[in-house]
Amino acid sequence: MDINFEYYKIFYYVAKYCNFTKAARALGNSQPNVTRAMNNLEQQINSILFIRNNRGVQLTPEGERLYAHVSAAMSQILAAEEELTDSTGLSHGSVSIGASETALNIYLLDRLKTFHMAYPGIRLKIYNHSTPQAINAVKNGMIDFAVVSTPAEVEAPLKMIKLGSFQEILVGGTTFTALGSQTLSLNELHNYPLIGLGRETMTFQFFNRFFMSHGLEFAPDTETATTDQILPLVKSELGLAFMPKPMAEAAIANREIVEIALEEEIPQRNICMPLRYNNDKQKKPLFSRGLSVCRLLFNSFSKLKIDENYKEKRRLFY
Repeated sequence: MDINFEYYKIFYYVAKYCNFTKAARALGNSQPNVTRAMNNLEQQINSILFIRNNRGVQLTPEGERLYAHVSAAMSQILAAEEELTDSTGLSHGSVSIGASETALNIYLLDRLKTFHMAYPGIRLKIYNHSTPQAINAVKNGMIDFAVVSTPAEVEAPLKMIKLGSFQEILVGGTTFTALGSQTLSLNELHNYPLIGLGRETMTFQFFNRFFMSHGLEFAPDTETATTDQILPLVKSELGLAFMPKPMAEAAIANREIVEIALEEEIPQRNICMPLRYNNDKQKKPLFSRGLSVCRLLFNSFSKLKIDENYKEKRRLFY
């Protein structure tokens, strides 16, 4: 049966919107042309696909069966078009990315290396932001997208996409090697000097909330401005510290520091990407080149889980 493929494409949009006029608008076509095409399709396959009414159209059982196949095919075609657009449209230009230090070190760097090798013509502008700074920069359109670590708070029109997770661990220098075979409680940490990020950071808030949930105060003896300052201080025997496990693993393997078991379970933290969305029903991101880079950096943007439970305001603390 030789049927014009364009008919199936038009059918897909009519079935999707249950309305000839909306389908015509999405296709950049006229409503009479869409109606004519659907009449021709019904004649050629000898089936009634729609029940027409004043409010639009409703699929018949035959229409439902056809739509199941056509929608699957269209999804593949549209995905292929996006991939081709992504790869051919990234030969030059620049992309600005905001990243918290933790997210940059444990998640983004490896992916940026692979992307830069594949697309050397794209200039990458990386901004070292705190999580709140990165979220505000996305909201204000100052950067294309951001990758941050939780705790994080977003408001409409932003949505948060979870990219991965990581675990914080307790570590100490070689002076504390004996503690490597023990299990400490949070309360016992008060017997040892503690290193932590400054009170203005989201990481401090994370641990302060964790300690408070056990009736304790999180009060580091030494405060640092950035996460990468913690490891040298631990190696210099200034105290114990909490660190993202991926940032501590090499030093532990080289026996420069020791991991210390903790009685209480530290909540898992997440790496997330805040995106700014339109308010339309399709909820499309407000950028194009940045979206293309997201798809390529994180394998497939369509596979990333958008937390649709975010309403006007939602805090992702852990």
